[in-house]
Amino acid sequence: MNQPKKHILITGGTGVIGKRLTELLLAKGYAVCHVSRSAGNDPAVKTFLWDVAKGQIDAACIDSVDLVVHLAGAGIADSRWTEERKKEIIDSRTKSIGLIYDLLRKNKHQVTRIISASAIGYYSDRGDELLTETSPPSDDFMAHCCVEWEAAVDEGKSLGLRIAKFRTGVVLDKEGALPKMALPVKLYVGASLGNGKQWIPWIHAQDVVDMYLFAIENDNFEGVYNMVAPNPVTNKQLTQAIAKQLHKPLWLPYVPAFLLKLLLGEMSTIVLGSTKVSAKKIEDSGFKFAYTNVAEALKEIYG
Repeated sequence: MNQPKKHILITGGTGVIGKRLTELLLAKGYAVCHVSRSAGNDPAVKTFLWDVAKGQIDAACIDSVDLVVHLAGAGIADSRWTEERKKEIIDSRTKSIGLIYDLLRKNKHQVTRIISASAIGYYSDRGDELLTETSPPSDDFMAHCCVEWEAAVDEGKSLGLRIAKFRTGVVLDKEGALPKMALPVKLYVGASLGNGKQWIPWIHAQDVVDMYLFAIENDNFEGVYNMVAPNPVTNKQLTQAIAKQLHKPLWLPYVPAFLLKLLLGEMSTIVLGSTKVSAKKIEDSGFKFAYTNVAEALKEIYG
């Protein structure tokens, strides 16, 4: 006899990945609800309200929920990293899951598992070193953010919850980072950033949502996993692949690192840092990637 499908609560359900994952889960017959700052507009998805900054959340959001997917968090590259913005980036990830855990402590519930996003910023700028899930974190802001984020999620272990965390790479999709990378190429001013040798741990958005589904459907799935495609590329290789897919020439040499530091400040580490990340652990768990090379991924996105 088929077991009834799980009821899943998604935080950050209106983001790029949250929307795609919601669609996939609904199509698979799961019940999905969101917790969000504003009312939802999808009749198939009940939306509960929260205000993380004020510590407010609708306690009914955990009713009949089996599993929480934690995707909430302020955009890393949406604005310059002032001290205030850095605090917001961390709090939006840590205090949000804290609100969920407060509800689970105080109320009857049937939640057994948490599946959370994290990021490859945990490792930050590490040159050509191949990074696995056991590699230590770096010591810059991005790493500090990821360490606090993962620690906040791990608090769920004290509630007897099974925890899985995905350190996500650069997600290639029609939204998000890719359009920003592709725009200069489209305008005939595309160029590698810095020396172009820095590694970019990319992943196609379809593989991201498929990996979340894989985790959801495997009840014993837990631990930390790198959410990156098996074949990382350098910034130069990615820029060339985008140009080839868009049939645009690359006239310019590199965009100098000093210019990027001037424009972006501390945030320049996102584009200048080199992070070469292994996908072996998730592959060994049985997950099959739909897109293992960057040319195939770009071809699917741009048609």
